[in-house]
Amino acid sequence: MRLFGVTGWKNAGKTGLVERLVSEITGRGLTVSTMKHAHHEFDVDQPGRDSHRHRMAGATEVLVASGRRWALMHELRGRDEPTLELLLSKLAPVDLVLVEGYKGERHPKIEAWRRDAGHTLIAPDDPTIRAVASDVPLPELTVPRFALDDTSAIADFILREVGL
Repeated sequence: MRLFGVTGWKNAGKTGLVERLVSEITGRGLTVSTMKHAHHEFDVDQPGRDSHRHRMAGATEVLVASGRRWALMHELRGRDEPTLELLLSKLAPVDLVLVEGYKGERHPKIEAWRRDAGHTLIAPDDPTIRAVASDVPLPELTVPRFALDDTSAIADFILREVGL
């Protein structure tokens, strides 16, 4: 599977960019999966539901399935967070995996950057960032720069980078 990341600081536009890229790239007939890193605790389950009760009882994994989708929840129960490589091995094969977050990992990325978010650019100090998608021109960049809302051009760039 080919892998490309979307990284950046909070409120930079990462999730919106990933969402638009998934729509654009799947619209071109390719299959895409996504992976999102969360720095905070999250829960995909709801208290009171049977699956939540199974997890609270101590199950390591709970798989919930229906005629429309299935979801596997795995409780770490104090163990270390799994590596990106391990998590990728859990995904079914697709043409492209878009990874949101995971700033410190070594896969190729595009940085989403908004001036009003008030953060510095990551790109100048990170060779894994192959381009920047921003809401303002950034003439000092040494990597390609795209308008944050130019989804088609960003998709073209990513697909060229990964050989699709």
